[in-house]
Amino acid sequence: MRLDLAAARAFDLSRRAAREAVRAGRVDVAGVTEGEPGLDVPPESALTFHPDRPARYRVRTSLPVLHEDADCIVVDKPAGLLTLPTSDREKDTLLSRVSAYLQHRYRKRPYVGVVHRLDKETSGALVFARSREALRALQELFKHHAIEREYVALVEGTPPEAGTLDADLVRDRGDRRRGVARPGERGLSAVTSYRTLERLPGASLVSVRLETGRTHQIRVHFAAAGHPVLGDAVYGAPVRRSAEREDGTPRQMLHARTLGFAHPRTGQTVRCQAPLPADFAEVLATLKRRKTKALRPKPERRGKRQVPKP
Repeated sequence: MRLDLAAARAFDLSRRAAREAVRAGRVDVAGVTEGEPGLDVPPESALTFHPDRPARYRVRTSLPVLHEDADCIVVDKPAGLLTLPTSDREKDTLLSRVSAYLQHRYRKRPYVGVVHRLDKETSGALVFARSREALRALQELFKHHAIEREYVALVEGTPPEAGTLDADLVRDRGDRRRGVARPGERGLSAVTSYRTLERLPGASLVSVRLETGRTHQIRVHFAAAGHPVLGDAVYGAPVRRSAEREDGTPRQMLHARTLGFAHPRTGQTVRCQAPLPADFAEVLATLKRRKTKALRPKPERRGKRQVPKP
């Protein structure tokens, strides 16, 4: 049942008034404020109505918000944007955009706690905490790997149908880049599971799940296995890197599609999915067209008609 319809029935409101109450942030579902009138809720959901709660302001923004409540916010990070500023003190980061969004929406200076990060060129779902208590709870979930994280990636070649990459990782493999530990070398435990979704010309679309959360883990593991992420300018094969760029791969083809966790206050499951961004979808569509063209049967070549001699 739609949330606005459930609220209208529960609190004797008109459908329009219920819809506006939800959009204003005055209706909670099991203690969590929801702002989407079309949200599907079970009929037995515990709804509470707060008519005197200050209304949320609707903010026009290019920042896609996947989930928002009083404790946390999940956003869809675009590729090419830093999660946090570096020592160069960049002003435009995902953190600054989320802070600006919340400040305009609630008309007060917000608390935004950083729970985890995504690489600059990686897109997808990322959660920020909106209170110190929520930050500690979410960081504990990440620390104990009690988070559902699924990525999709386009990688070079044809890896097996499914597998687990569990090589330990080191911060510096000898060229100031992260890498796989050599025999006898001490590294950090890292486990990456994957399954192949589709084989494409020269590449494969894979679904990846993290059992640990090391920096660059997916990129390093797949590169070490001989299947670097397409467009990866750091861990990709140097000989192929320029060819990938000329082939239309705008950046590393890695996207954090699914993020799920227990809500830091209610314990209920929050599960968000970030749709494939346009650049990733375009590269995937190009590869699929090539696959279709390669599988299309070629017309038979007919020889010259032989004219019998008299």
